[in-house]
Amino acid sequence: MSCQGISVNDAQDTLDTYVLCYNKGCGQRFLPDANTADSCLFHPGYPIFHDALKGWSCCRKRTTDFSEFLDIKGCTKGFHSNEKPAGPLKPDISGSKNASDSPGSKSCREIIVQGPKSAEKMQKERPSTQEPMNPLVLKVSRSLEQELEKLTLESNKESENKVEPSGTLLGRRCKHSGCKEIYQGPESEEANCVYHPGVPVFHEGMKYWSCCAIKTSDFNEFLDQKGCSTGTHLWVQPPEKQKVSCRYDWHQTSSLVVITVYAKTALPDLTKVLANRTKVDIQISFEGKKEFRKELELWGVINTKSCFVNMLPTKVEITLKKSDPVTWGRLELTVAAPQITNEAEPNVPAAAPIVDVDEDSDDDLSWSEDEICD
Repeated sequence: MSCQGISVNDAQDTLDTYVLCYNKGCGQRFLPDANTADSCLFHPGYPIFHDALKGWSCCRKRTTDFSEFLDIKGCTKGFHSNEKPAGPLKPDISGSKNASDSPGSKSCREIIVQGPKSAEKMQKERPSTQEPMNPLVLKVSRSLEQELEKLTLESNKESENKVEPSGTLLGRRCKHSGCKEIYQGPESEEANCVYHPGVPVFHEGMKYWSCCAIKTSDFNEFLDQKGCSTGTHLWVQPPEKQKVSCRYDWHQTSSLVVITVYAKTALPDLTKVLANRTKVDIQISFEGKKEFRKELELWGVINTKSCFVNMLPTKVEITLKKSDPVTWGRLELTVAAPQITNEAEPNVPAAAPIVDVDEDSDDDLSWSEDEICD
């Protein structure tokens, strides 16, 4: 009996010397004197509960069973800790209305955490695409300026070599609409050109110019209408701009969306990007005669005051500031349906509808911190 009593007392004393580890995922008791750098196996992250899956933010393992979640072994080794984690702040409730004004009272600040808006709420609050569009600030890089200076010098040399002698212009008619003057020599340059800056309109048997709207039903009278504007003659028609399509892509962060258009040596004087809160109109002139234009109805809402355009030698970057820190599902609100070509094989069953699934799905059983906030 005495031996058993001694062993029980010794076990009780030994138990009293052990302390409980409060590291997440550990929960073991340890001796403070034997605490080493690899004594504890714990989770340094925080628990995640999303779509019936449970896991820790520090490791990738996920489970649907709560008991298995509690049994997930830690992923990091370190020292045991007997310090309890800080609990949530509780307000100091006092019966007096002016208790907070007293010097001995504890001040309590209310913290309101607002989660992301739902898709339905965002759609209801979405601004109209018909809002006025304002030009975004253009930032031209020094490298692009140097590249354009080189191109200007080269074009000037080519134009000097290709100057058309005035003799070849003799008998040439002015290219302006409504002007019938013919080049007869240098004295023709001094004469004023009276022309129509608008376009011809033929509607319901009536013929007129859009700039002055003097209507007539006779075609010869329409041709003889005198111009309504005065300027200089245009003996040589300038080359028309070639409308082309450019490759572009986009990426996003928690607060920005960046659209990259791969247009080389864009011309700042002929380039502009207009935008309102839900729409962007891109107009880029590059490589002399080429022009790229694209209108985008954005998936989300932007703050146009914080948006800008960076112009580089090989591309144009349009940086858009998100109004809400949410992840965009795609760049454009609507996606055009795929076109069916004549090369499609007959009697092919219709494919299943395409479902837009984000890259970070539940299949890989892992989420980032941004998705958790969503």
